[in-house]
Amino acid sequence: MSEDVGHEAIQREAMEYDVVIVGAGPSGLAAAIRLKQLDADLTVAVVEKGAEVGAHILSGAVIDPKGLSELLPNWKELGAPLETAVTKDIFLLLGPQGSVELPMWAMPPFMDNHGNYIASLGNVCRWLAGQAEALGVEVYPGMAASAPVFEGDTLVGVVAGEFGFGKDGKPGPNYEPGMELRGKYVFLGEGVRGSLSKVIRKKYDLAKDCDVEKYGIGIKELWQVPDAVFQPGLVQHTTGWPLDNNTGGGSFLYHFGDNYISIGFVTHLNYKNPWLSPFDEFQRFKHHPEVAKYLEGGKRIAYGARAISEGGLQSIPKLYFPGGVLLGDSAGFVNVPRIKGSHAAIKSGIMAAEAAFEAIKAGRSGDELSAYEDAFNHSWLKKELHVVRNAKPMLSKFGTALGGAISMFDMWTAHLLGGFSFFGTMKHGKNDADSTGAAKDYKAIVYPKPDGVLSFDKLSSVFLSSTNHDEAQPAHLHLRDPSIPISVNLPKYGEPARLYCPAGVYEVLYDEAGNNPKFQINFQNCVHCKTCDIKDPSQNIDWTTPQGGDGPNYPNM
Repeated sequence: MSEDVGHEAIQREAMEYDVVIVGAGPSGLAAAIRLKQLDADLTVAVVEKGAEVGAHILSGAVIDPKGLSELLPNWKELGAPLETAVTKDIFLLLGPQGSVELPMWAMPPFMDNHGNYIASLGNVCRWLAGQAEALGVEVYPGMAASAPVFEGDTLVGVVAGEFGFGKDGKPGPNYEPGMELRGKYVFLGEGVRGSLSKVIRKKYDLAKDCDVEKYGIGIKELWQVPDAVFQPGLVQHTTGWPLDNNTGGGSFLYHFGDNYISIGFVTHLNYKNPWLSPFDEFQRFKHHPEVAKYLEGGKRIAYGARAISEGGLQSIPKLYFPGGVLLGDSAGFVNVPRIKGSHAAIKSGIMAAEAAFEAIKAGRSGDELSAYEDAFNHSWLKKELHVVRNAKPMLSKFGTALGGAISMFDMWTAHLLGGFSFFGTMKHGKNDADSTGAAKDYKAIVYPKPDGVLSFDKLSSVFLSSTNHDEAQPAHLHLRDPSIPISVNLPKYGEPARLYCPAGVYEVLYDEAGNNPKFQINFQNCVHCKTCDIKDPSQNIDWTTPQGGDGPNYPNM
């Protein structure tokens, strides 16, 4: 087997499976487990780019166990690490110093978190991987799927485990070509904005009949706090300050486990002001009295960031293509108002597995699994997403205050009337990159210096993510045109990459006289959030997978 890479013809061995799954997140692992439940003789491989399962998983997370209960009804007896049941639910509208508590009874019932569990989604995925391996699934961490393998128009596998390219992009002295993992079907569960999923979406024009993609960036820290401020089972969400009314977003703060507080801040990436820094908004947010009181005497022990799919139902593309399907966040299965996607990801894995099982049982291979999309169209998941479909576009159109009020009315109406909305299904309008305004039209934001107690800088934060990339490899962040950051983005937008990146990957450097700007990419810092791939106003940055195992190594995230 071979594939052209640069000017070299790379020879690879191939391994054959019934199903190859890219990504050991909740969707991919659920699909693997369901396949083996249906037929123990099916051969199933899961490849994961993180050094271990869970290393690149980051989520709030308050988990609705609905999907897990469908996959493994006895998950409690099996020891699933859903650690802390929700005991108290608070939603606050923040001002610069004060707050107003919004009554939970005024919100649709599905917004209530009682019956859900606070947990580390990374640890849940580690546990799911153990369940999958016990059934005979082959799970390969540290094996990035770096390229698709096609035969004709059909996806038949992926290249995994390729190591040793030099900085020039050519195979170096320690080059390992990896293998072709081939399957009757290939499932892509890479998470948000996966590099292979981008290729597949474009090749098969999967998004031709759906709305534009929409995203947010979620930045999270894990704190360990003293007993005096710890309230196990407390869930607190906020909206409002420090963001203005025209910038969507909000926060989460969850108490669980061993005196842990999971705290994070989400900024919708359709913000207009190019001077805005989501990282610095998060650091400023922690100084609010309603937040700082829970962190008093605590210690920050982990940090990370990731993009969040926010397009909802109208942005979900065609789910299947010749030889494979999109799973979980790769398809956009996130309930934005509930801030939940893991239950949806698990359900998508179940539905895809059942469609592939029926096809393989019938002797088919490599065709289009339209039964997967049919299952989705008749599932509780589509009904759930249908009810909340207008929440995101309403916030974008009307702002946080009015948009939040109108969307609450709309969700109540849809909840009571079987999905009906007086507004129909609203459109999102521009994508997030095109939403970025010109620097001259906005005032630069001067953020407070971090105090090292509640707020911190980017580099010390990245250190807590245990991020590592081999410096000898090519940068996995590619500029389509290397001149654009300085010739276009700097004069027009102030080069916002240095601000929207939560890891200090992008810098604009000047000489001693303050002239001759140069764009620098510190790819070693990258925490794989993929915000640059989404928000760059010139759409000039492509995020691709680095060598397998490289990147963050999140503990308990």
